[in-house]
Amino acid sequence: MRMLLAGIMIVLATPAHAHQAPSGFTYEPFCCNGDGKSGDCQRISSKTVRPGDGGYIVTLLPGDHRLVTRKHVFSIPQAETRESPDDAYHLCLFPSENRVRCFFAPAMSF
Repeated sequence: MRMLLAGIMIVLATPAHAHQAPSGFTYEPFCCNGDGKSGDCQRISSKTVRPGDGGYIVTLLPGDHRLVTRKHVFSIPQAETRESPDDAYHLCLFPSENRVRCFFAPAMSF
């Protein structure tokens, strides 16, 4: 039991690391795993985003996000969308390219 509690304390004491978007804002630690070169959060082109029923439809092809290796179409509810501090779209994929962890949209489309 002590070992379990010690392990939990170490995990909780370990600082969460998040990297910055090119514009300088820092992705939330919940959203971001990795750094600016290998992390799962990245700015995406507005051409990959369109309004959907109650949210957004994001269509990604290889090259649209560093983790994407095949075509993906994500439906992201408005309620799960975070406001982007730099008026650009950003997407965090975790634990794999198949799952949206966080999606940031500009305030005017928010």
